[in-house]
Amino acid sequence: MNKFGRRFSFSTFGESHGKAIGCLIDGVPAGIKLDMEFIQSELDRRKPGKNKFATARKEGDRVEILSGIFEGFSTGTPIELIIFNEDQKSRDYDNVKEIFRPGHADFTYYKKYGIRDYRGGGRSSARETAARVAAGAVAKLILNELDIDVKSGVCEIGGLEGEELDFSYPPKSPIYALDISKDKLWQDKILEAKNSHNSIGGVVHVKVSNPPIGLGEPIYYKLDAVLADAMMSINGAKAVEIGEGVKAAKTLGSQNNDQIAKEGFLSNNSGGILGGISNGEDIDVKVYFKPTPSIFMEQKTVDKNGVERDFSLKGRHDPCIAVRGSVVAEAMAAIVIVDMLLLNMSSKMQNIKKVYL
Repeated sequence: MNKFGRRFSFSTFGESHGKAIGCLIDGVPAGIKLDMEFIQSELDRRKPGKNKFATARKEGDRVEILSGIFEGFSTGTPIELIIFNEDQKSRDYDNVKEIFRPGHADFTYYKKYGIRDYRGGGRSSARETAARVAAGAVAKLILNELDIDVKSGVCEIGGLEGEELDFSYPPKSPIYALDISKDKLWQDKILEAKNSHNSIGGVVHVKVSNPPIGLGEPIYYKLDAVLADAMMSINGAKAVEIGEGVKAAKTLGSQNNDQIAKEGFLSNNSGGILGGISNGEDIDVKVYFKPTPSIFMEQKTVDKNGVERDFSLKGRHDPCIAVRGSVVAEAMAAIVIVDMLLLNMSSKMQNIKKVYL
């Protein structure tokens, strides 16, 4: 399936080295001002070729809206956005036409479908995530009208964790670092891996501020479950934590419980979610990204016929997925929150009466 979401949903289309990529968004309420400058600015945050910490592929990622807009506002009908590819170098992948790259989806796609687009991974390429960011930008326009803020940044690179996280700092950092004291160290780690023809893993922290109470549908569409689903759908994501996550499994209930006073919760170990429903506190999500599988070192693999081969990769690739992955994770979080907002509107009869009586 290429569709995500229930009430606010989107489908993406296109391949890494195809003519274009894009998305079709359904469920956007009519009357939202579709600020194209803002949508483009979100895509600019994710686009490749900006600095030495990303792939050298040069894509303008200029987005166009094909439907669902009239005089600058959403009409309530499906919104289609398209981004034309500009800098494909398919010849770089000629040497992997018959073989499977370690760590990539080449092997599984071929075994599942019996055919694969070997040029940059085709549909399995992270190039597809530009369309998600476009959909996330539209979701953010809705959230902006409700004063709900979604921010993200890198909180760990190569096992070196950040300590003082500042969500206002990532726009000033070329790697979207959340800890100013670790920014240079993280940059050095990424460049060290890149210069040795290797790659490095990292962790992204997404924070949703000012969410309302009540987002999340029991039992099988819980807010934390859907957030985890959204994050794990991102290329290279291998684990997700909500709130204290893994650390919670190492504590006592007396340590992990968020006690409540008249003024509200006294801590936020739950990450803003209880019973799969938002409790009004900040929603905290961490996404763990593996090292980019595209590395420029000789590796062992097999070809389509099962013959063992040695090969060296060509092409242009990110040395650390987490950097641009933070923008994608942020977009996916925004999409989930909007979907949950629209679903929650019908949870009480009094809400329905406000519209129809």
